[in-house]
Amino acid sequence: MFTTDNVFFIADTHFGHRNILKLTDRPFENTKEMDEAIIELWNERVGPEDHIFHLGDVSWHNTRRTLRILERLQGHIHLIRGNHDTYIAQGRCAERFASIHDLYELTIPDPELPQPQRIVLCHYALRVWNHSAYGAWHLYGHSHGLLPDVPASLSFDIGMDCYPDSPLSYPQIKALMHARRPQTPTHQAQAIL
Repeated sequence: MFTTDNVFFIADTHFGHRNILKLTDRPFENTKEMDEAIIELWNERVGPEDHIFHLGDVSWHNTRRTLRILERLQGHIHLIRGNHDTYIAQGRCAERFASIHDLYELTIPDPELPQPQRIVLCHYALRVWNHSAYGAWHLYGHSHGLLPDVPASLSFDIGMDCYPDSPLSYPQIKALMHARRPQTPTHQAQAIL
């Protein structure tokens, strides 16, 4: 099902959110221009049979307009619910998602690694996560790049405001993770975690 070639990640698209343009300095004149740019980039990268994990805060539009955008987006969309996704995770919009979770532990078989890569997905940043002491990655959104990065952690904000060329592919995430300098926990800490 999931392979290194068919999985993508994105967070904080905020379709239709006028204030996000000011709050984050997104380079668009208005939300229509922003929405169209995100849709175009998404569909250039993600194919119809690919899987994309959206780590929350999808849209500010009403249900009807949000559904029209979701129907234009390629791929099997897995929603990791954000704080602004209450209505989108219900009713007609919810039917567009392949799955909906608050936190999701993804495992991807990677032939370049001795064991499958674990990735813990949540809208919110976690300080520790399942298997964090054993090389599991953690991806999050929500903070719009305002949290200080911790290069010693296998965790980072993948939101649109950190990576405007999102969605990011598994190989892109892997390269970013391999460039980090994770600290190895002590033996005692590994036993606890």
